[in-house]
Amino acid sequence: MSGRPVILAGGSGFLGTLLAHELTARECPVIILSRRPCPSNGLIQQTGWDGRSLGPWTDCLNGAGAVINLTGRSVNCRPTQANRREIIDSRVNSVKILGEAIRRSPQPPYVFVQTGGEAIYGDYGDVSCDENSPPGEGFLVETCRLWEEAFDDLTAPTVRKVLLRIGFVLDPRGGAMRTLARLTKWGLGGSAGNGRQWINWIHSADVVRIFLSSIERDHFQGLYNASGPNPATNNDFMRALRSALRRPWSPPTPAWAVRLGARLMGTDPRLVLTGRRCLPKRLLEQDFQFAFPELPAALVDLLSRRTKAGTA
Repeated sequence: MSGRPVILAGGSGFLGTLLAHELTARECPVIILSRRPCPSNGLIQQTGWDGRSLGPWTDCLNGAGAVINLTGRSVNCRPTQANRREIIDSRVNSVKILGEAIRRSPQPPYVFVQTGGEAIYGDYGDVSCDENSPPGEGFLVETCRLWEEAFDDLTAPTVRKVLLRIGFVLDPRGGAMRTLARLTKWGLGGSAGNGRQWINWIHSADVVRIFLSSIERDHFQGLYNASGPNPATNNDFMRALRSALRRPWSPPTPAWAVRLGARLMGTDPRLVLTGRRCLPKRLLEQDFQFAFPELPAALVDLLSRRTKAGTA
């Protein structure tokens, strides 16, 4: 990036924190666009924006090296009509306004990296899907489709565009893995539903490396499935997690109990009971080397890091 800053739109969350840490470790300045900006800290500067309208924040795009858009209301919420509208709007509006700011910039960034979701494939069952597979059906599919269409519509001839469909990022410091690890320690680490739904997992270190490759390598362009090469069924995933945590067998949770628990927790049970078996075909074609391609080793590494950090 030659000393140019990297803009992390919506970068105050879990994934943005991981990226900011790695970028600043490489002496790369980071500017986080946030609805609730914090004071600047060293190489990390925070700027306010609302994710839908132009403002003073647009100045930071001029001369930036890259923009990474992580903005989007979490889908881990009750599936009400209002929440669904906000889930879609937060994604689509942020892409559109970043595109408008890039078009107006005298010196636009070299690359625009946009996140997406592998939920676009729907519930594929046991059939493998890659970047060429068609979308499925349902609300999450429609959300991802509108999200990607907004990015595809962006016209910026000098800006390289990369779209990363993110899988289930494994890291005990945040995301769903922290919750799953806690449940497993409490003896609730059994499979969910029939246990045959697929989980497209990826070690947090590998997903960070994919983002870095996207901004640093000119041949990275277009759409990529950003998950590991060996997805696991829910049953196999939970077995590996129990083993990594040295916990005994746990009884499975039937689908009706998952739905009841989801209602009590204010979330959508389909996030747990459905899945798809995605393969990172384009990453493998471009010889991206996963540091953690196997689930047991990935879990042991992550959980040992947590123990060494004194957070277990």
